[in-house]
Amino acid sequence: QVQLVESGGGLVQPGGSLRLSCAASGSTLDNYAIAWFRQAPGKEREGVLCLSSVDISTYYTDSVKGRFTIFRDNDKNTVYLQMNSLTFEDTAVYSCAAQYDRGSRTNCREYKYHYWGQGTQVTVSS
Repeated sequence: QVQLVESGGGLVQPGGSLRLSCAASGSTLDNYAIAWFRQAPGKEREGVLCLSSVDISTYYTDSVKGRFTIFRDNDKNTVYLQMNSLTFEDTAVYSCAAQYDRGSRTNCREYKYHYWGQGTQVTVSS
């Protein structure tokens, strides 16, 4: 069992930056692939970026390439989503998800994630 808690969301102006955190308890995240998803009002949830247990990152959407990065801090059992150059279109509820990944060669983008956090709101507004 993995419990995930997101934090770091908030209100930011266009062009600004935020760093979201996904803190885990119940298990160590270094055996898990972690993905960030987002859901904007009136839209379906979409994948953003994921990170395998061996730290291979994969983008789900080209719209964040060059602006968003994902990394983990195993000492803190936390995965981060660094978001730069934010635009209005990045406004959404961001959720992290985890899937056991140790020893797997599956691309993290292919998983159906089992464990989910509750989400954190990111609002980009002037």
